[in-house]
Amino acid sequence: MTEIPGTTGDRLRLARLAHGFSQQQLAGMAGVSRQAVSAVEAGHSDPSLRVAFALAQALGMTVEELFGPGDVAQPVPAVPVAPLDGPGGPGGPGGRVLLAPVGDRFVALPLRGDAAADMGFVAAGGLAVPAAPAGAGEMARPGAAGAPGAPGAAGAIAVRPIGPLRPTLVVAGCDPALPLLAAPLALLDPPVAFAWWPCGSREALRLAAAGLVHVAGVHLRDAEGGYNATAASELPGGAEVVGFTAWREGLAIRPELAGAVTGLDSVVKLGHRVVNREPGAEARRLLDRELGRLGIDPAELSGYDSRAAGHLQVASAVAAGLADAGVASEPAARAYGLGFVPLADERFDLVLPGAYLGSREVQGLLRVLASRWLLAQLASLPGYDLATCGDRVR
Repeated sequence: MTEIPGTTGDRLRLARLAHGFSQQQLAGMAGVSRQAVSAVEAGHSDPSLRVAFALAQALGMTVEELFGPGDVAQPVPAVPVAPLDGPGGPGGPGGRVLLAPVGDRFVALPLRGDAAADMGFVAAGGLAVPAAPAGAGEMARPGAAGAPGAPGAAGAIAVRPIGPLRPTLVVAGCDPALPLLAAPLALLDPPVAFAWWPCGSREALRLAAAGLVHVAGVHLRDAEGGYNATAASELPGGAEVVGFTAWREGLAIRPELAGAVTGLDSVVKLGHRVVNREPGAEARRLLDRELGRLGIDPAELSGYDSRAAGHLQVASAVAAGLADAGVASEPAARAYGLGFVPLADERFDLVLPGAYLGSREVQGLLRVLASRWLLAQLASLPGYDLATCGDRVR
């Protein structure tokens, strides 16, 4: 058995999840309480010799392998939030990922494109490795207890962790202000790490429904014209909705066009090119609604079939001269010094699946949403409205 890295709690959690056991299952096999297993994994206590021996025996390991020092990690099964591209091709080994426990399993966030860089490369949490042959016992199915929508073993990849794992809040959504949560989360006692998967609202909800993220950030217009009222009802087991930010959404345009472009109709009339968002993004739906309102065929709009992955990516493409306009949030447009033509008022909320409401990660989030530092940072960005930040809106 390969040694497990990190703290005592890290090694126990890794070993447990590698065997596909929930905390309750491992506790029952070892003849100890689930609270004892949880306390060791959280780093709140060190196991007695009796408990250490019982846990190691239940996992088929020696006490030294489970609780002794080690620096080489055993691969663990992790469910990727998107297809993984490695040096050997799609799904191949060597792909860098962020690795985070969500519920009772691991998820892998591929580090590629914008997700891999933040004015420099982002530190990886693990590397994809070839899976062990079926029946070899090294890649047991991740424990599904308490994990809604847990897929079968075919949905998992093998990931070798790099260094110790920490409790990590995993958030999916498109608001580029979300990474500001990382700093106050890191100051909690004990601290919580942060991982962001940038994507549109519909994709964020899909990942939340599959149990792959703790939080889905959404800004979806309801049939009645409001925002996000029905998002929580779409998740199995229900969810709570907490406010984060609000903004105006509209056309980010090249500064020199500010006088000529007054709406989408003038973009089409003047033959300007747009950069669009991916299907499922609310910005793309807003563009489609505006085209429908004006009676314009999408084929008349140059660049309609282009795709950018987020608000800042749209603004960046316009600023670089790759397009003349694109639908983005006002804060993104202002960040790049672009002109802005408002089309709609939007509210961006955080949807918290019921299965994870009581988790350390989500409870940490609820604490930091009221942080004066976070509110000051958001207020420093032109275009954001913080009136509902931290408020329970459903």
